[in-house]
Amino acid sequence: MASLLHPQAQALLDAPVDPQAVPWHKLPPTEARASHRKAMALLCGETASGIAIENHIVPATAQTPDVPVRIYTPDVSGPRPVVVFYHGGGFVLGGLDVYDALCSRLAHGADAVVVSADYRLAPEHKFPAAPDDCLAVARWVYDSARELEIDQDRIALAGDSAGGNLAAVTCHALRNEGLFQPCLQVLIYPMIDGTLDTASRRRCGRGYRYTQVMEDWFYSLYLRTPADHNDPRVSPLRAQSCAGLPPALILTAGFDPLCDEGEAYGARFRDDGVPVDTIRFDDMMHGFCNMMGVL
Repeated sequence: MASLLHPQAQALLDAPVDPQAVPWHKLPPTEARASHRKAMALLCGETASGIAIENHIVPATAQTPDVPVRIYTPDVSGPRPVVVFYHGGGFVLGGLDVYDALCSRLAHGADAVVVSADYRLAPEHKFPAAPDDCLAVARWVYDSARELEIDQDRIALAGDSAGGNLAAVTCHALRNEGLFQPCLQVLIYPMIDGTLDTASRRRCGRGYRYTQVMEDWFYSLYLRTPADHNDPRVSPLRAQSCAGLPPALILTAGFDPLCDEGEAYGARFRDDGVPVDTIRFDDMMHGFCNMMGVL
């Protein structure tokens, strides 16, 4: 871990705060989402140019309702690779609009179609609504390869924070059902097991925007009971085996309570024979990938 935050990240923490502002975890979820959208609009930056953006609906299944998705398509002839993206927000906050800039820049930088999933949020829809929706979106992308002009052999799953959890969980589900194998999973400072007592939680659990209090609030709204923490669909680090999962890229941040659990998941992959690269951004904090407007 670096001894100091990057100066731009430190400046963000040091910026004046509205004394009337109420922390998200002290607001009703609907109000917290509105506050979160307003705050993130100042941080996310601009959408990439030259990317076609369209809204679609993944049709309902026996387990899920219709799931809205937003598709970002670069000006590249097909069949193109595709990234199925699951947004962060602790299973409670976030949404398509909050991730427009990141998803459009990902499409531009990777020359890939990006399909961003608007999965159901807690507490209105508790676990396992979110992983059910995310699996349905992954299946739909695979089945819609011709319509989307994508390459079925180059489907990656990606997500940040809670979305990193959902990308990881979806990879387990796809392996278990044998439908298709993503070519890559990209887990950005993922929530992997909320019960772990790690050094990074103790060191960074307060003072760096994403706090232990906030995470506890997220899980309290997402889970049906605390026992759900033991379910691998909540805590993929508790899965019986990671063997047979897609290769992984795991990004962590040095000043993030989730740093150690993300790296522990990478170690688990290595133990189970899954190719993995784990990269720690030592001088960054949780959420940095979606703060391109200020970092």
